[in-house]
Amino acid sequence: MYSIRPAEVKDIEAICSFDHLAQQSGQRRAFIERTVKAGNCFVIEAEQQVVGYAVLEYTFYEQGFVSMLYMHPDHRRQGGGSTMMRYLESICRTPKLFTSTNLSNLPMQSLLAKLGYKLCGVIHHLDEGDPELVYVKFLRQGAS
Repeated sequence: MYSIRPAEVKDIEAICSFDHLAQQSGQRRAFIERTVKAGNCFVIEAEQQVVGYAVLEYTFYEQGFVSMLYMHPDHRRQGGGSTMMRYLESICRTPKLFTSTNLSNLPMQSLLAKLGYKLCGVIHHLDEGDPELVYVKFLRQGAS
């Protein structure tokens, strides 16, 4: 059983312990610290242990945008990602929720399709050779 809550400063070390990019990149760690302090980061726990995190921001044309969803490798494909995305949908302040993932990230693409997200764009040259796919979900009627 999962529980979700806003991330706190005390969670930063736990998040960084399983996010391999946070271990390698000061930029990723700074992103985590900034979003936690801004109140945009949420953690998902299993048995009172942080096993994933997500970031919901409103910096994409003032629309809700999930800029990060990351699960501990031992907790992938067990429903935590879906649980987190549904939670973010429930708290999103805008009628549309956007997110993106790399073309190479087939598990995330599958998750988004399962949850009813629609492909709405492609961004080239963020990660050379691995385009970013942009998705949207219409959360409320009249949002399209």
